[in-house]
Amino acid sequence: MGTSADISGNQSRNQEEQGLAFEMVTFQSDQPLRLDSGEDLYPVVQAYNTYGSLNAAKSNAVLVCHALTLDQHAANVHPATGKEGWWQGMIGPGRPIDTDRFFVICPNVVGGCQGTTGPESLNPETGKPYGLNFPVITIADMVRAQVQLIDHLGIEKLFCVAGGSMGGMQTLEWASTYPDRVFSAIPIATAARHSAQNIAFHEVGRQAVQADPEWHDGAYYEHGTRPRKGLAVARMAAHITYMSEGSLFQKFDRNLQDGDEFTYGFGPDFQIESYLRHQGSTFVDRFDANSYLYITRAMDYFDLAAGHGDSLANAFKGTETRFCVVSFTSDWHYPTTYNKQIVHALNAVAANVSFVEIESDKGHDAFLLDEPEMFSTLRGFIDSAAERRGLA
Repeated sequence: MGTSADISGNQSRNQEEQGLAFEMVTFQSDQPLRLDSGEDLYPVVQAYNTYGSLNAAKSNAVLVCHALTLDQHAANVHPATGKEGWWQGMIGPGRPIDTDRFFVICPNVVGGCQGTTGPESLNPETGKPYGLNFPVITIADMVRAQVQLIDHLGIEKLFCVAGGSMGGMQTLEWASTYPDRVFSAIPIATAARHSAQNIAFHEVGRQAVQADPEWHDGAYYEHGTRPRKGLAVARMAAHITYMSEGSLFQKFDRNLQDGDEFTYGFGPDFQIESYLRHQGSTFVDRFDANSYLYITRAMDYFDLAAGHGDSLANAFKGTETRFCVVSFTSDWHYPTTYNKQIVHALNAVAANVSFVEIESDKGHDAFLLDEPEMFSTLRGFIDSAAERRGLA
């Protein structure tokens, strides 16, 4: 059990007029959250958005899990940026995750910075922001917090858990650890363990943040500063991994930002340089640097087979969950080979699994973009699962 508060305000009403009703809500469990590190985190507040209505049987709930730099604003205008939700094309009336049929829940992960307890939250023992006193978290910890939320909502079994990238990791964790509570699962552009290459990119980002003189060993809140330059560089490096060589060529090639001559300086001569700088500068306005450190570390630690005798198949042994695994041809961040490892493990235990590799030149970010084949594939999978669940 716990307490919750509706903080929806006018924005919810405005979007309801546009056809998509949603609520922005917070929930605080009255139980501590036991972490993989052995520590207990309390209190834990979770910020989450909901779309659609929960049916009387509470059998139509879809949990949407967000990726590293995203948040709970999956299908509504973001209150801080004014931009459309990151899965606006997937969630809504008549869309693959149809809010006329399903009750969609999207929580901000523990360790985040959009209302859920994280490094910038007040430590009850000191009255100051946690900073680096916040305990290190894992993907499993994020999911345990979500279990508390789902319990609070009185939902025994989720119709579906879905997400891409880090959201896909949470989806796999749900399906492996709580198989009796997940009817169907959609892990997209993800992996069952973080690769050395991806750990390396994360470490570059963390080092950029920590090298910023305004970081102050994570206590920048007390200094009234932010490690903006370091976090911007981290974002720039990471953003390159979200795209493909083909998409970079199509968008930018070697086009110059202004005019047709070099400046013979170190400003943004090329359009791609200007683009990356823009990505970095806008990111620091909506994301906490310490949260970036904690969440990237959680992803680095993720290895679903590790707790199952180093056998990924054992992680899904006996599962009755229906799976649809999706990858993209140009995704070198979480390539098809990583996703096929999940499919092979599911096949090894005779799980009900579908797999599709979608032809796309948009790289890892394809799961967030307008990909008609992805939409039609997931619509078909969800409709079939709903029929089996008696929700058709």
